[in-house]
Amino acid sequence: MHIVYYALSNMAKGRILFINQGVVPFSEESDATVMGRYLPQFTQELGREIRVFMPRFTDINERKHQLHEVIRLSGMNLIINNCDHQLIIKVGSIPTARLQVYFIDNEEYFTRFGSTFDEKGNLLPSNDERILFFGRGVLEAVRKLAWQPHLIHFSGWFSGMVPFYLRRINKENAFFTGTRTVLSLQDDGFNGKFAEELEKKMRTDGATAKDLRLYQNLDYLTLMKAAITYANGIVISSPNVNPELVQFAKENKRHVIDYMPDRTEFYTKINKLYDTLCGSAINN
Repeated sequence: MHIVYYALSNMAKGRILFINQGVVPFSEESDATVMGRYLPQFTQELGREIRVFMPRFTDINERKHQLHEVIRLSGMNLIINNCDHQLIIKVGSIPTARLQVYFIDNEEYFTRFGSTFDEKGNLLPSNDERILFFGRGVLEAVRKLAWQPHLIHFSGWFSGMVPFYLRRINKENAFFTGTRTVLSLQDDGFNGKFAEELEKKMRTDGATAKDLRLYQNLDYLTLMKAAITYANGIVISSPNVNPELVQFAKENKRHVIDYMPDRTEFYTKINKLYDTLCGSAINN
């Protein structure tokens, strides 16, 4: 796959953090994983600094993709549901794009389980804690890197807890103060609900009453509406996104970029959204 890149003289630089549910070639090819691969490359070609994170699901072949652990980032423990869970960070490269991808890993949440659904298509019971661990794990790893993003672009329902942890961490220190967020809505809906205990697990991790109202009886639509509520911008990254979510984003007056089939035009418009949201801060 080939995309023509060109410089935009009026486009700012800045640091963009991408949090994706999947990235080609580590994940199966889909609209979402292709965008997870090529939007960061496009953004980097424009002169921006980027970092890319995704979960280390068990269907990712570590030997084939030559993943290795980043010792200086690994080793911290994250408390989820009052239990310590070791955060392991791995990294792999896409040499043709001069792109590195960081992987969030943990023996219990990722090594032991498959992707996100069982063989019958049902949500795995552990997915509530997994999305908590993933959302917090990415942000803690970025903090440990001492790499402060101007903007976080997160994609897919598995990254849906990123806004919750972004606010939680900011209560403890100001590392992410001023960081803006963009959410990509994808064609990734599912049936079923997360475990009822998720509310209790969020409460022990600093959830406010407002958080708990947004995340009650959590299913796909509720999770994504909560993410929209806290995002500054929305990208419709598939022509088949749930129309209820698109309407919700527009009713809540978010900056919305509608889906465009031409990738160069689409990715250029997304990068202009980054500039709009971050303003002059993105050049600092």
